[in-house]
Amino acid sequence: MQERVIVGIDVGTTKICVLVGELDRDGKLNIVGVGTCPSQGLRRGVVVNIEETVTSIAAALDRAERLSGKKITSAYVGIAGSHISSENSKGFVAISPKNRDIEQNDISRAFEVARAIAIPANRELIHVIPRGYVVDGQEGIKNPIGMSGFRLEVEAHIITGSVSSMHNLIKCVHKTHVEIEDLVLEPLASGDAVLEEGETDLGVVLVDIGGGTTDVAVYTDGAIWHTVVLPVGGNLITSDIAIGLRLPVGVAEELKITYGHCDPSTIDEDDMIDLSQFMPDCDDLVPRKLLAEIIQARVEEILSIVHEEIKKSGYDGLLPAGIVITGGTAELPGILELSGQILDLPARIGSPLGLHGLADSINRPAYSTAVGLLLWGLSNTSLLMEEDEPVDIENENNLVSRFGRWLKAFIP
Repeated sequence: MQERVIVGIDVGTTKICVLVGELDRDGKLNIVGVGTCPSQGLRRGVVVNIEETVTSIAAALDRAERLSGKKITSAYVGIAGSHISSENSKGFVAISPKNRDIEQNDISRAFEVARAIAIPANRELIHVIPRGYVVDGQEGIKNPIGMSGFRLEVEAHIITGSVSSMHNLIKCVHKTHVEIEDLVLEPLASGDAVLEEGETDLGVVLVDIGGGTTDVAVYTDGAIWHTVVLPVGGNLITSDIAIGLRLPVGVAEELKITYGHCDPSTIDEDDMIDLSQFMPDCDDLVPRKLLAEIIQARVEEILSIVHEEIKKSGYDGLLPAGIVITGGTAELPGILELSGQILDLPARIGSPLGLHGLADSINRPAYSTAVGLLLWGLSNTSLLMEEDEPVDIENENNLVSRFGRWLKAFIP
């Protein structure tokens, strides 16, 4: 097997992260390059300024190329934002001649029926993901190929996004002279990076709290059953600190990262933060307990919104594996305990699993999405080498034609 470079670009609201992975001859993915840059031009996961976003992506790409020694020409790109929506659908097909063995073509036909939902002109298909199959009323089938039957049903999770938001993101990446191998919903990528197989079988909710958005994905029976992108994230915590303590936003962010905590009860009343370390001309002191109280209030609100979303999904009480918190905000001390209290579920912090190469530098929740993009690329490598073409922003139909590739990637 020839060595192959796989690149993931996480275009986040607060930072751009580029990871470069090299697939060696043994099939192992080694992280050989990392590039990060503060984001400009994005709000809540959506591009609001093309020029600023392009500059940010280009800077992160340059750093990743310098560290890896690789020229980046294509990448898997994460997509998020409150414009994302999802729904579940079913597709039924008859097996003809009757009671013959089910073939891959039958599955493809069932998927075509499942995806034939009414999608408005201003929305575009991102993913069609199988949740399970039913053959002649028998449920819980993971791979129907080779089984005999009269009727095949597929249950699918369909994810769409705003055409304008998707195309603006694609345009920004293309302006850096990088072609897109695939657009990947960020909570799916994060799930690939941090969830264990036993958790997705039992029932688990992934909560990826980024800077501008919080991604929620519910898994059960080994498949994804519900996804949503909420327009709340760590930037609101920073804003609260800036307003509450009357500080510049940049200083508020540094305070959050350096001294932040989600549980004021663990902090002494006389524990003070000297602001001169952030602002040389300022000699004010800030009670660290007050900082924690501000953070706790906003994190509680974010987690409460997540809890309501889980209830709306219908899976509240059906997630014995609990909640996995990831994303940059998951690095706040005390958030694990607070999550367990608010959501009334067992909780753990999700960091990327099974990394090689520059693992120490990215084995943190903040890098979960970027690592997941590499894993997504790894799982599709053989397919992509055979027939994939990058997304062409000049041809909108190419966004639709990717459905065939996704389908082949997901069919057992």
